[in-house]
Amino acid sequence: MKKEKIKDQSIDKKQFILPILVSLVGFGLNIGGSITSEAFNLPFYFDTVGTIVIAYMGGYVPGIAVALGTNLFKCIEDTASIYYAPISIMIAIVTVYMYRSGRLNKIKHFIIYTFILSLISGVIGAILTMYLDEGAHYLFDNGVVVYYLRELADKAISVAFAGLILYLIPPKVRKRFELTLWLQNPFIDQKELQQGSKNKHYRRTLGQKINITVGVMSVAIAAICSVICMELFEQYMIGQHKEIGTALAGTAADFVDGDNVEKYLDEGDEFNSYKQTKDSLQKMLDNSNEIEYLYVYKILADGCHVVFDLDSGNVEASNLGDVISFDESFMEYVPDLLDGKEIEPVISNDKYGWLLTAYAPVYDSEGQCVCYAAVDISMNDLNDYKNDFFFRLITIFVGFWLLILAIGMLLSRYHLIYPINAISKVTDEFEYEDEYSRRRNTRNLSKINLRTGDELERLYRLFLEATEESTRYYEENEEKNEKINAMQSGLLMVLADVVENRDESTGSHVKKTAAYVEITVNKMKTLGYYKDELDDDFIASTIRSAPLHDIGKIAIPDAILNKPGRLTDEEFEIMKTHAQEGRKIIERAIETMPDAGYLEEARNLAGTHHEKWDGTGYPDGLREEEIPLSGRIMAVADVFDALVSRRAYKEPFPYEKAFDIIREGAGKHFDPLVADAFLKASEDVVIIADKFAQ
Repeated sequence: MKKEKIKDQSIDKKQFILPILVSLVGFGLNIGGSITSEAFNLPFYFDTVGTIVIAYMGGYVPGIAVALGTNLFKCIEDTASIYYAPISIMIAIVTVYMYRSGRLNKIKHFIIYTFILSLISGVIGAILTMYLDEGAHYLFDNGVVVYYLRELADKAISVAFAGLILYLIPPKVRKRFELTLWLQNPFIDQKELQQGSKNKHYRRTLGQKINITVGVMSVAIAAICSVICMELFEQYMIGQHKEIGTALAGTAADFVDGDNVEKYLDEGDEFNSYKQTKDSLQKMLDNSNEIEYLYVYKILADGCHVVFDLDSGNVEASNLGDVISFDESFMEYVPDLLDGKEIEPVISNDKYGWLLTAYAPVYDSEGQCVCYAAVDISMNDLNDYKNDFFFRLITIFVGFWLLILAIGMLLSRYHLIYPINAISKVTDEFEYEDEYSRRRNTRNLSKINLRTGDELERLYRLFLEATEESTRYYEENEEKNEKINAMQSGLLMVLADVVENRDESTGSHVKKTAAYVEITVNKMKTLGYYKDELDDDFIASTIRSAPLHDIGKIAIPDAILNKPGRLTDEEFEIMKTHAQEGRKIIERAIETMPDAGYLEEARNLAGTHHEKWDGTGYPDGLREEEIPLSGRIMAVADVFDALVSRRAYKEPFPYEKAFDIIREGAGKHFDPLVADAFLKASEDVVIIADKFAQ
């Protein structure tokens, strides 16, 4: 057998160049539609036409890429556009799914498809609009129904325009723009490659496992990254609050004259500078959105002595000179405060709320810290910032995650799933019945022409070489077996001829009975008799072994074997032993050739061809189906040949007479079904009998 040559082809660049080019066209359609809508001040978007066309033609990755790319480009002018990317991506995914599942073949399918797209953009878009406060006024001013009708009209126009474009492009041309990364010859149906082996023992296909693993791992990584991002964002926001608090506290400290603090405490409002400073601090509090509370304390060992405390909201200010006990959250900073040192802003959560407190020391002209100006900044807005940041983070992540997931699934499909499933499918269809089937196995396997350039390709090449080698070995071995079988068959016929030549009265008995056996078994198979037993191996073994049925006569003396007249009772008893002797001879042959399965039937033929259906035969008196089927078949052939052959003690019976005897013996001497098959093949039997008679 000649070794199949495999072309080492490189990846066809058209597989990804054409999808990229058409994706750019789709991107242009989206941007052009959006610009047109804005130019004419239309209440529509028209930014999904290209997404629909490319998703339909190119598949998941090009469709998602165009959708995401469109929103990224639009966010140059409108930063909120990026948050609407998941809607565009879901439109691409739904388009590909419905097209590939055969749900976009009719106009009614496109109508249903349009409503699905409007629901996606309407529901998710409304949630995003309200949460991001982008265009929420339109939603609230016009109502949900009007908002949805606008989305429905937008998607209906977009789908109609995209459908017209797709209608004008011939199906064969559209197919060329599908993104594929074939690393083998795609001669097997793509759906079959995706499904993989249909073995029911497998609960999940390799593709499902990879997709689940990639999905779960990417979500897990995204969750970890999101937690880290949220933590970093929170730390950043706290840092920002600290910077603002420190700056505001410093500004408040600048309003306080350190040399007059004692006068402030002694004279209060009677001291003109005190009133001016308090007014300045009050203006600062009123003009600042960040400050919750503003006050000036002189820190002493017994507590915080109020210098200034301004009214804020529902909290009444403390009076000048009041002593406020140290809050528990400040206890660790008291020593530094008593020493007049600067301290880091402190975050506390008590009855006044979640606050960040920044202290700025107030110095006198000698550089001594005489008090502290403090501002409290509410941290409650931090949760709002975090929630808003998290929502925006998720919307951006979903878009990129779906694109990365689609790319990962595409690569795993063409680099791993399709190659393995192609090899598996071809292997499942391997046949070994004949030389053509075996060569076809190798030819089909070589057609895959896997070229992943990794361990999988190496495994494929090794498997292909092993298949080719096994095919060659199988053919060589089969050729040797045929020679051995031919030699064995020749030896069997020689041995049968030796026995027959000793029996001068039987003529061509061995060859004739072998021919009758072949006719009978083939007729039985046609009639459906004993179909569980009558398989190809049984038929071949029985036909091949038929010439050995009288091998036991080699042990019978010539005086009895070639006696010209009828045998006496004693002589007949000796003659009957040829069945037992034949069985023994074959058994000894089986011991020397244990793998020669046909000898099993030869033993049955030799030992049981004189048994009778009613149990009156010899040597063991077996009855009915206790007698091996091959022995029951030979019994009919043996008796018929004896009837129509000339013997020293009788003339040959006419064929009709012989057939009548067989018919009468059915159910007594012969198996009824075997006899029936023999009689129904009587025309072929007569041809053989006439041939040898001549």
